[in-house]
Amino acid sequence: MGTPEFAVPTLAKIIGQGHLVTAVYTRAPRPGGRRGLELVPSPVHMAASRHGIEVITPRTLRSEDAVAELRDFKPDVVIVAAYGLILPKAILDVPPKGCFNLHASLLPRWRGAAPIQRAIMAGDLETGVMVMRMEEGLDTGPVALTERLAIGPDANAGEISGRLALAGAALMARALIMLEDGALIFTPQATEGITYAHKIDKAEARIDWTKPAADLHNLVRGLAPAPGAFFEAELGKGVERVKVLRTEISKDSGAPGRVLDAHLTIGCGQGALRLLEVQRPGKAPMPAADFLRGVRLGEGALLASKTDAAL
Repeated sequence: MGTPEFAVPTLAKIIGQGHLVTAVYTRAPRPGGRRGLELVPSPVHMAASRHGIEVITPRTLRSEDAVAELRDFKPDVVIVAAYGLILPKAILDVPPKGCFNLHASLLPRWRGAAPIQRAIMAGDLETGVMVMRMEEGLDTGPVALTERLAIGPDANAGEISGRLALAGAALMARALIMLEDGALIFTPQATEGITYAHKIDKAEARIDWTKPAADLHNLVRGLAPAPGAFFEAELGKGVERVKVLRTEISKDSGAPGRVLDAHLTIGCGQGALRLLEVQRPGKAPMPAADFLRGVRLGEGALLASKTDAAL
């Protein structure tokens, strides 16, 4: 059970090990394509189809029919990686060996929907991936295996996700070998240090220049490449929303939101942030120097703070 690109290496690794994957559960195809008129299957859906595996896309697992359908596949174990649907107890009870989740954090820190983004946004220096046995609670189950990963000062969510996906695939493969050998042991999570990685709210992505530059650098990294932190500015043809994909902390300082130089260094509540890569609506990501050639955003311009924009 999985949906995004993060889960594809795990599926591929399981298949490559020779396990019989009787079915793949994923989110239903969603509108996409150039104009959003086509239904686009998830990355896991496409990977399963390439291997000729039956794909199931239920809207919910909270029904007797869903339980019966899963039971018909007679799974020994269910593997879950960023699926996107809640597994109720009736589903968790179907496989005799349990449901194993590949969770992208060092539990109990960052339980929930957006552990990679939240870890980076909080300035964590380390994260990881874990194989845990699922319970009814939100990522509360006991853990069997862990792989730790350092978060570099400029690493973004896309980069960390890719590295964790590969590490997690190898970890889950090892877990299944140990399961077959009767050597997979689960240990309860610590009761201290619990934090929750709530789903990213769209409002969080707007850059508030009154915050410290270090916090904004982490915000940009945590939301890159998608959904992307952003600011809004008059660029000569009306107000545009500009995504910020890469930054560095500057030694300069100035009024929050003030453009301090010709290199797109912006004053913050504490310090300043130099924008290195941005993206205009409908355009490809571009270096800040290329962006500045086509807009009216010179030194001294003032970008609205989050508070100003709300007013």
